[in-house]
Amino acid sequence: MTFAVVGTPGDRRPGLFAAACRSSGLPEPRLIAWTDVLRGAEIALGSGELLRIDSPGEDPEADMLLRGPGDPARVGGGARWHRAFTAALRRLAAAASASGARLLGDVEEIGIMFDKRLSHARMLAAGVPVPPALPGVDGYAALRSRMDEAGERRVFVKPAHGSSASGVVALQTAARRVRAVTSAATTPDGLFNSLRVRAYETEDEVAALIDALAPDGLHVERWLPKATAGGRAFDLRVVVIGGEPTHAVVRTSRHPMTNLHLGGARGDLGAVQRALGEDGWERALDVCARAAACFPGSPMVGVDLLVCMGLKRFAVAEVNAFGDLLPGLTGLPGGPAEGVDTYTAQVGAALAGSGACAT
Repeated sequence: MTFAVVGTPGDRRPGLFAAACRSSGLPEPRLIAWTDVLRGAEIALGSGELLRIDSPGEDPEADMLLRGPGDPARVGGGARWHRAFTAALRRLAAAASASGARLLGDVEEIGIMFDKRLSHARMLAAGVPVPPALPGVDGYAALRSRMDEAGERRVFVKPAHGSSASGVVALQTAARRVRAVTSAATTPDGLFNSLRVRAYETEDEVAALIDALAPDGLHVERWLPKATAGGRAFDLRVVVIGGEPTHAVVRTSRHPMTNLHLGGARGDLGAVQRALGEDGWERALDVCARAAACFPGSPMVGVDLLVCMGLKRFAVAEVNAFGDLLPGLTGLPGGPAEGVDTYTAQVGAALAGSGACAT
């Protein structure tokens, strides 16, 4: 069995997957650069080759091909990014079909997972608990109107096609006061990603922020209060491989966003499991499995699970097509991936699915 990986040279993800292949006794995967795919280069695949699609990563050239020229740190351009990305996915699927290669993952599902509106709607239709959404928001005025109609005072405003919390705004309103927490920095040249979470507290600032994000499409949902541990709010990233939750990490933060690159920190999974109890933990994993089941053609889905205050309710905040970058994290004890990382577990699942054996 041989793999080809669409990824970015130098990015950690293809390197970690290659290490998983080597440890499983498989040949080094062949790397196909995202920049070549995005330029429309011919994609040569071998019959029987397994094609894994990985994230474009943070490559400036790939970013330019996806969003157009500009500073890679800017916020925005998500709609153009999504159009270019999904078109490239379809070309990869066509190349795999024409050559007899096998694509690991459904490209249409990957595209849906990169549209928060579509993925939320799909999970809601399947009965997966998700935060209630406010549709039809195309700017700050519409946002405040929808919030008033729904009686909401706390919402998350998310770019429809964003990732890594880029442009995400945690908004609170009360009487004449407004407060927006985000990592997006407002500059004379537009919005830029920052590693520092900041707050905007005037109506004019918040309106300008939301209106700047709106042209690429917005997904707005109720801000559900998260459970806390040690004075820090937390949620869970759960990796589901082959339909079964295999890896989980606790993400804690003093900010509404728990992303590790924004100052979040890994928490004590054992403490969370004990707080939830055996029944609560099983219910949490069941919600993640149900969310992943909405994407049956995807061998791996990363699920961001909200544990609500009181530890009794759960909701899926997002699903991630490339949510397996958790270096050093091994599988849940007693599970099929115990003792191995997310990439080794996926190699094993691919081997089992093909009936092949490592040599």
